[in-house]
Amino acid sequence: MELTAWLSLAAICLMGAMSPGPSLAMVLKHTVSGGRVNGVITALTHGAGVALYAVFTVMGLALIIKQTPWLFELIRYAGAAYLVWQAFKALTANSASAKLDYQQTRVTKTQSANEGFMIAFLNPKLAIFFLALFSQFIDVNANLVQKTIMVATVGGIDALWYVLIALILSQSALLTKLKNNVNIVEKITGVAFLLVAARIVL
Repeated sequence: MELTAWLSLAAICLMGAMSPGPSLAMVLKHTVSGGRVNGVITALTHGAGVALYAVFTVMGLALIIKQTPWLFELIRYAGAAYLVWQAFKALTANSASAKLDYQQTRVTKTQSANEGFMIAFLNPKLAIFFLALFSQFIDVNANLVQKTIMVATVGGIDALWYVLIALILSQSALLTKLKNNVNIVEKITGVAFLLVAARIVL
């Protein structure tokens, strides 16, 4: 794969990762809830979820998802339901005791891993995005090395971006401020999840 093509692919992936959305809210939530390690785990498993759709694309499975409306809709509505559930948990958190609760880890590392992965996996639009993106950088004769580079680029950039976000958010001074205003953080993430769920459904 030519360097210029790879740089173009990397730039597009970075811009996609940097756009605010439920993924950012999820990393924020777990960083505040569990600290740096939980935030990093969320970021890494989110990157794995994104990479999985990239794998689907190079294997041709993404085309099946696109051409099978019921499957696409099933994943899409499952994603919306998942976001509504996350919003419900955030918006109904007990504000009076939230600050006290957050002095200790409220989420396990397993929860962080699961939720980081699911927020990406339950977004079938990633399959459509990668179909459009990869068609500009890959041809029918692409070998395994080229496909592997593309998948690693997509998942790696996504994971690294959110790891950076988690590391920034977990700086002691900033994390303390976030924990002191945890009820506000909960409400913001809850509203963000609801807005994205509404956009998916409507």
